Amino acid sequence: MSDSSPLFMAGANTVEEQRARWERKRSRTAKELLETEHNYLEQLDLVVTFFVTILKAKGTLKSAVLESIFGPLEPIYSASQVLSLHLERGNLALGLENFCQNLELYGQYAENLEEANKTLNEQLRKNKSFRRFKKLQESRPQFQGKKLEDLLPLPLQRLHQYKHFLRDLLENTSPDSAECQKLASMILPIDAEAVKSVSEVSQWVQDIIRKRENSLQLLRVQKLLKGQKTQVLTPGRWYIREGWLLVVPSKGEELKHRMFFLFSDIFIATKPCHPLHLLNSKKLACQAVYPLHQCVVDKVFGHTKSQGGLLSVSLPIPASGHISGECHRVDQTLFAFQLSFPHKTLLLMSSDQEDIDDWYRSLTAAVR
Repeated sequence: MSDSSPLFMAGANTVEEQRARWERKRSRTAKELLETEHNYLEQLDLVVTFFVTILKAKGTLKSAVLESIFGPLEPIYSASQVLSLHLERGNLALGLENFCQNLELYGQYAENLEEANKTLNEQLRKNKSFRRFKKLQESRPQFQGKKLEDLLPLPLQRLHQYKHFLRDLLENTSPDSAECQKLASMILPIDAEAVKSVSEVSQWVQDIIRKRENSLQLLRVQKLLKGQKTQVLTPGRWYIREGWLLVVPSKGEELKHRMFFLFSDIFIATKPCHPLHLLNSKKLACQAVYPLHQCVVDKVFGHTKSQGGLLSVSLPIPASGHISGECHRVDQTLFAFQLSFPHKTLLLMSSDQEDIDDWYRSLTAAVR
């Protein structure tokens, strides 16, 4: 078949059209990366110029406190300036190469962010001059109503954006494009390495954020419980979910509303403290802590569309809408599942099918 045959020409046109589409998408992505980088720099500049630089000059905060609040923000800002300059000049490959060398700064910044917020709040409570200074700086028109607290998480948000920009650039680079030939296959390895590096650091940052959020959840639940006998704050423990469920008592008593907390290693049953208690009226009393490694999760009473079984019961409903108080009885369909432990069996129910399904899935996954 000659190179001038209609079939060959059609194939060549298709390849050229694909290359053109790649180039258009790549150009749009590069343009958007540059535009958003400029916006990111403008916001970082607010923090560096109106806070870090002036605070260093004034000595309002000790250097250790300043470092605790802002961490490696200045070198992150400098790295972004360099990347922006390369992008403006069309030096995408060189810009990405330099950028990858500074990715560790973002991980360090993420690790420090919780301490930064803690130190910032502490200084706002104790340091009157800093509190006044912060309010004055935030009132500048350049801030457009933004607070320092709004600007500090920016590097972590930007890191997530970088990951998607670089993936788009890599996916829309033709393997045999003129640019790649010109750079002697330089840009593709750099793009690929950039995507890999950003993804790894992004995952590192996400892990830090997840651990911080988990710690806050553990602390919240610990504060909800009366007393300190039940230790929720334990290294390696992960919060999964919580919610109200109905418990079927073993002695044929009425169903009881109980609040349950599911963690990666334990399942906690609680009940509300007396509403008139002076100290604990808004707290929960721990009734039992069940280790999940001894737990078996079962469906009960046949199969339905729900993960749990289906029951029809006469249920006491508080007339006031609260957990305790005068009750009347109504017939209600409930969904149920059973938890079996060596010395205890729990039959748990809810009228919400989606809720009971989620409990069943969460518990099944946790005990594996």
